[in-house]
Amino acid sequence: MIESFVQGLLNLFAVRPVTLPFGEYALPATFGIMMLGMAIGFVVGILPGLGGAVTLALMLPFTFAMAPLDAFAFLLGMLSVTATTGDITSVLFGVPGEATTAATVVDGHPMAKRGEAGRALGAVLTSSMVGALVGAFALALLIPVVRPLILTFQSPELFMLTVLGITFVASLSGGAVLKGLVAGGFGFLLSMIGLDPQTGVQRATFGQLELWDGIGLVPITIGLFAIPETVELAVRGTSIAGRTVAKVGGVMEGVRDTFRHWQLTVRCSLLGTAIGIMPGLGGAVGQWIAYAHAVQSSPHPETFGTGRIEGVLGPGAANNSKEGGNLILTVLFGVPGSVSMAILLGAFLIKGIVPGPDMLDKNLTLTFSMVWIIVVTNVLTVGICLLFINQLVRVTYVRGSLIIPFILFLVFFGAYAEKNALFDVGLALLFGLLGLVMVQTDWPRPPLVLGLVLGKLTERYLFLSVNRYEWEWLLRPWVIVFAFLIVAVIVYSVREQRRGREKASRLISYEEEI
Repeated sequence: MIESFVQGLLNLFAVRPVTLPFGEYALPATFGIMMLGMAIGFVVGILPGLGGAVTLALMLPFTFAMAPLDAFAFLLGMLSVTATTGDITSVLFGVPGEATTAATVVDGHPMAKRGEAGRALGAVLTSSMVGALVGAFALALLIPVVRPLILTFQSPELFMLTVLGITFVASLSGGAVLKGLVAGGFGFLLSMIGLDPQTGVQRATFGQLELWDGIGLVPITIGLFAIPETVELAVRGTSIAGRTVAKVGGVMEGVRDTFRHWQLTVRCSLLGTAIGIMPGLGGAVGQWIAYAHAVQSSPHPETFGTGRIEGVLGPGAANNSKEGGNLILTVLFGVPGSVSMAILLGAFLIKGIVPGPDMLDKNLTLTFSMVWIIVVTNVLTVGICLLFINQLVRVTYVRGSLIIPFILFLVFFGAYAEKNALFDVGLALLFGLLGLVMVQTDWPRPPLVLGLVLGKLTERYLFLSVNRYEWEWLLRPWVIVFAFLIVAVIVYSVREQRRGREKASRLISYEEEI
């Protein structure tokens, strides 16, 4: 394994003859193809709505004539970059690059409005790199031992995992637990719109064909978070950054924040990897749960949503580490953990490579080459972004009247691009109005998104559990473990919020005495 691990890296940089229009040269062709994929991924990551899955689908035909390693270098390089660069628009404009970067908006964009866009971008890029490294090396270490664990987890265990995610709604409520539960429940109801996945019966479609597939996550997240920020910017009539911050807003401060909170960064990276390994959960779930963990583990959870650096580090780390977990499923079992990995699985089959035991035997070097591709692309992406980050930060100081048309283009393009439907643009506007009302009435928006993300998963896994095991699944060992963990999370959340209220009341009493 050690020999294959080293050889996988050497193959990525191997020099071989390449025929160009002006002659034949010895070049590191695989590395060059990976860089081309990175360039495409960077452009796509900046444009919301397209996302990694759409890009992979568009670029898959170009890999037909490539060698297997070249094809995976091209596709994985592209996918790794879109996961990182999507955070840039989330921080600068409050427009999620894709659904998996929506949690970064909650604290990243308030930092940009405070003049700390450089710090937020430095933190999210560096934590993304750390997350990618943790995810890739977790993949390398878990390849021989993860098979028995994954085979243990069936629909009852996956159902309990989604319920565990729902319990984090209290953490995302900013102290207003009742409002958070109502918002999360509304998101859960929204996830039920469309055809019943078990019976095919229409639910709350109101005769609209566009609602048969349900409500897309991208138009809702863009509407809830981007449109209220754009309206606020137009009303203020200033730049995105309301004030200039000299040193604290610097990029290197964000880089230092990553290592200052290294325990949180590593924990959220491992959390993203673990959720990536679970089939069907997806990157959006991982990012929101990592954000909720950052809230829960903070001594001041009530301040999240106003521009806390921990609220940027947690989702940034989980967003990239999930790719390592997803790849474990795809490589070892042929079970794609996400839409992007399903397309990558198509590339496996096109190249005549069968996922499974062969990937740990005769194709082991190729498996480790994929690990190295994830590592190298993320290090290069972060390095390149950090070089040009000062130019990106200056966008937040451009007059609002000049930047608003560009933000609106991103909003409408992102809403339209997911399904190529004008109906989704209308949905984005509708939820933009709802987002405005929620901001004005101080209702938390993150629980609504989390409820939407987890709703379909929870329903599906519950149906499968009851249909297959009736009610005996409640006695499975892992189900009992997760049940105790859920109770512990609820008790901890309630206790911390009670402490926060007591601390606030003591502070008010002290101020009144003064």
